[in-house]
Amino acid sequence: MAWLVLAFLSAVLLGFYDAFKKEALNGNAVVPVLFLNTLFSSIIFLPCIVLSSQSTLLDGTILHVGSGGWECHRYILLKSLIVLSSWLFGYFGMKHLPLTIVGPINATRPVMVLIGALLVFGERLNLYQWIGVLLAVASFFLLSRSGRKEGIDFKHDRWIYFVVLAAMLGAVSGLYDKYLMAPREHGGVGLDRMMVQSWYNLYQCVMMGVMLMLLWWPQRHKTTPFHWHWSIVFISIFLSMADFIYFYALSLPGAMISIVSMIRRGSVVVSFLFGAAVFHEKNLKSKFVDLALVLLGMLFLYFGSR
Repeated sequence: MAWLVLAFLSAVLLGFYDAFKKEALNGNAVVPVLFLNTLFSSIIFLPCIVLSSQSTLLDGTILHVGSGGWECHRYILLKSLIVLSSWLFGYFGMKHLPLTIVGPINATRPVMVLIGALLVFGERLNLYQWIGVLLAVASFFLLSRSGRKEGIDFKHDRWIYFVVLAAMLGAVSGLYDKYLMAPREHGGVGLDRMMVQSWYNLYQCVMMGVMLMLLWWPQRHKTTPFHWHWSIVFISIFLSMADFIYFYALSLPGAMISIVSMIRRGSVVVSFLFGAAVFHEKNLKSKFVDLALVLLGMLFLYFGSR
């Protein structure tokens, strides 16, 4: 199953993306970092948009960007708003919290996707899936215990709420991806995957540009200053590769979005290792137990979704 291998590859790339994001945000202004992320991601995909619309060079290739009018772009614009909102909360949260705390919280997204599928699509959870959900909830409470050792109160720390809200919006985005990519005969929109990935980056870049000029630039001398770091470029590179492989995996016959989404959250292993080895974060033993519970929960979700 090629889509399964691609899902694991996407997870590894996402782990590197989180690590570079943490490095870029260290003592840095969030809004310009996020703007540059969307700008570089747009630059990566802009040639595909131009070549697809102005020539036949990419016809029949995996890089070809489909075309469509407002009836298609309105869906992509909504996806841009959802993802950008998730990123804003996630970036601010990651800036102020250890990577070994943020990673396991983000890894609970598949649980949120399942709950969303339960509420929105009327799906029913089986025994394995319920066990996975309960393990994820237990890991969250254990993680709050580990956080207290570092002075992080999950009940009163706003950055924890930011990361949780980012994860919830990320889960909404995952459910929305399912709707966007599903064929029309199956109740979806049936959008071209490259069209979605290319254009939602451009829309996000415009939104962040407006936010940068109206909100951050006038207040730049009163807030955290911005400094350039090469890790900002690698944020865009690794995210673009991870998302490209993710969308391509979903386009392959037999691909199951529930399983792909769960495997992608395995990126927490890579980011956790970076937090331990590169950022020298604390209380790793207790956090490892929390992480193990998250991964065990993901295994139950995987077998319950097959």
